[in-house]
Amino acid sequence: MVLTEEGLMDRLRNNDARTPYEQHVAKGALASTGRVADGRTPHFDAKQIYFGLMGARPDDLAVARSRLYLTQLLAEAIACDADLPDRPEKLQAWSIAHTEKVGTQYRQYLKARRAGDTRQYFTNKSHALYFLKGVAPTKLVDGAWLYGLLQHWRDPRFLPLIQTYLEELGEGAADKNHVVLYKKLLGTHGCLQWHSLSDAHFIQGAIQLALAQHTAHFLPEVIGYNLGYEQLPLHLLISAYELNELGIDPYYFTLHVTVDNASTGHAMQAVQAVFDALPQVADKKEFYRRVVNGYKLNELGASTNSVIASFDLDEELVAVLTAKAGVGAQLHSDYCKIAGKTVNEWLAVPAQIPMFLASLEENGWIKRHQNPENSRFWKLIQGEQAHMFGVFNAYEKQVIHDWIAGDSAGGTGSRPISFRARQRLATQDSPATMHYRNSALRSDCSIPKAWCDSDATMPSHSDIDADLHQLEQRLANAPGKDGAMTLLIPLLSPVHHHTAPGLMATRLYTRLLHDA
Repeated sequence: MVLTEEGLMDRLRNNDARTPYEQHVAKGALASTGRVADGRTPHFDAKQIYFGLMGARPDDLAVARSRLYLTQLLAEAIACDADLPDRPEKLQAWSIAHTEKVGTQYRQYLKARRAGDTRQYFTNKSHALYFLKGVAPTKLVDGAWLYGLLQHWRDPRFLPLIQTYLEELGEGAADKNHVVLYKKLLGTHGCLQWHSLSDAHFIQGAIQLALAQHTAHFLPEVIGYNLGYEQLPLHLLISAYELNELGIDPYYFTLHVTVDNASTGHAMQAVQAVFDALPQVADKKEFYRRVVNGYKLNELGASTNSVIASFDLDEELVAVLTAKAGVGAQLHSDYCKIAGKTVNEWLAVPAQIPMFLASLEENGWIKRHQNPENSRFWKLIQGEQAHMFGVFNAYEKQVIHDWIAGDSAGGTGSRPISFRARQRLATQDSPATMHYRNSALRSDCSIPKAWCDSDATMPSHSDIDADLHQLEQRLANAPGKDGAMTLLIPLLSPVHHHTAPGLMATRLYTRLLHDA
């Protein structure tokens, strides 16, 4: 039998067995001792923890490692500074004051920009794309630290935090799901090759995934981490402004600006969560001390500002060409020689690439600080008849373009057509074109189009929709609301929630959560 989502909801409402809730207890045999055989504390790389937990089913060893890793980072975080008040009663005033301070700083930034100051963060578009790629390991697990609370959906203390998590997931709408949005942003600009980033880039993501796995053991730390992460940062506002200015869609960032507000948004919910979870019998001071230490976890690893500051255009260009050299050194003909060497000979030794670039410039192939269209090398890369068409992706071409353009691009003060300006121009299209665009946007929801309509029936079974069909069948046979929630929760994990079954599961979980 084929059911609509509404039909599934009706069945679950009418067949609620109210089975006893079984709390998940995270496995942590290794972490319970914190030692290895020779008495030393083992060391784990953030990338090892990150990718170990990003598998479809993390094994017991990966889970145990992540608990020990989190314990080690919490010990490290104690030494970090925190601007939190000494008592939780002061948190609401602290959060409001923080937002006001950020607002004041942002207004000062805007005033300086209007007066002619250059961009504060991004020297050019490739710098901005470098940033997008550099923070990808964190952004692609956005909200993960709250996942472990989903199974506590009957506990009113955690409802605001669960709602925060669901909003990070767009409540099942692909065009609002934060990870879907960020993956699309990376794909649009050729920034999908982020897996080789340094270990420091993965620390924040590893923390979030570890907190998701071990919420039962680190609840105060989860709440504290959430408190820090959901406060509106100045860098979010400036990043959104400058990304738009450089022609990059800022929606992922502006979405966080709106949902993280201190009045009704995630920042307010984060403060309220501390009060909701404060123990009534156990030691409140100890609980708040752990909240503060969880808050400090936000200070570890690469940050927005450190990633931005680490950009060096010359180094990035060399890195781009070095990555291509292994294959490129075998594919060029010997017809053309530059400074006495063939291209293959130049690329055969990656250490020669800076000298290769200098030779290209000296021999007129590259004309620095001019429009790249004036350079023969650029014409080999970009254009309908380009001999090297497809060799470089969008990000790599932007790096090459900005390096050649250099000072001719106007530096940080240049103002290309912004992303939003291009959108406004697009709205001047004919009604037929707009209808086509709206239809395309509607179909880009990562689930079959018929499922986007609440009154539409699900599509018939096919291999393409096999996952969705199986989920629908299992939900139809679930023993009431408890059974359905137990079935849905794994699909809302950081690994799955942005997939088609995950989006459907998020919508159903959200509706069941609020269903009386």
